[in-house]
Amino acid sequence: MADKGLIEQIRKPSKENPLRILMSSCLTGLKCGYDGSSYGEYPSALKLLKYNTVKIVRFCPEEFSFGTPREMCDIHGGTGLDVLNGNAKVLTESGIDWTEGMIRASEKMLEIAMNEKVEIAIMMDTSAACGSQVIYDGNRFDENKKYQIGMGVCAAQLKKNGFIVISQRDFASLEVLYSKIDDNYQIDKQKVDHNETEWYKSYFRK
Repeated sequence: MADKGLIEQIRKPSKENPLRILMSSCLTGLKCGYDGSSYGEYPSALKLLKYNTVKIVRFCPEEFSFGTPREMCDIHGGTGLDVLNGNAKVLTESGIDWTEGMIRASEKMLEIAMNEKVEIAIMMDTSAACGSQVIYDGNRFDENKKYQIGMGVCAAQLKKNGFIVISQRDFASLEVLYSKIDDNYQIDKQKVDHNETEWYKSYFRK
């Protein structure tokens, strides 16, 4: 789950020393989705592009390893961390094993994050690569598709190496982040993170 406490500890950036944010490329509007789209617009993420106190680093791990367009893929037998530990696989909707390519993409994303001295990552939730709160449990195209709590492979790689990772659905955490990069921003305390929503609590019976 998102950790607002860690975000509250992030420094106040400036134009001269902007906050370095790594984002899933699709969240910034780039057409790198499996179907060649950006999966639509996500105002909570696009908002960050308007600030001159942030430096956005864009990366799409799936495009890096598999190109665009491509098949959709999901994690089978566990979470992204399980994939990194060799205990789960990443398979396409037609059953092709993309595990090795996904791990390679996660290593590239980690390399970029380290080289750019990224301070927080904002990633597309439910993705087998970038999911940070919820991912699919097996093939999302199955008639009885299931969700699970957990991270995608690349998000897990970043988290494992000490990076703060949230999703575009973690609205409460994003409110804190907006206030860090804009001195005039007033936090909307009605906003909640994805794990605090009624859907999440109901689905996972929290």
